[in-house]
Amino acid sequence: MEEIVTQLEMTAADQLNPAPLVDGVALRSARPGPLIRELHVRIGTPYRWPSASRSDEEWARWLAAPRREYRLIEYRGEVAGAADFEPQPGNAVEITTFGLVPEFVGKGLGGCALTLVVADAWALPGTRRVWLHTSTLDHPNALPNYLRRGFRSFSRPA
Repeated sequence: MEEIVTQLEMTAADQLNPAPLVDGVALRSARPGPLIRELHVRIGTPYRWPSASRSDEEWARWLAAPRREYRLIEYRGEVAGAADFEPQPGNAVEITTFGLVPEFVGKGLGGCALTLVVADAWALPGTRRVWLHTSTLDHPNALPNYLRRGFRSFSRPA
């Protein structure tokens, strides 16, 4: 199957259409390190994310990004997934990772978790745009979840 990448954005915080809260879902700030790497591999391997097969050197560069912020998605005290985002020029924030580990996929946590991550990205001072990308290799619910939360496509390369 040919991969099709879709880039999505919000250009105002009030475009976020929050999902209903799920009791027990929370975000926790995390430091870059082995846990982030492990989560990327666990989340991304089923979808062939490039991060799932990064070399040690590539991971060192990724984790050294000085402005990237990491979040653990927790459900009732267990790590259920991960997200990270990075401020960029022009007051934009890119959500560079969002996903759940396989054992928490399909339990109704994704919408709430995404709402919390997007709200954190918008909370960075001066943010005027939040964006991310997904592809046809991602979980089939990824794109619909992003659209339900208020993201809109701004480009879809051929």
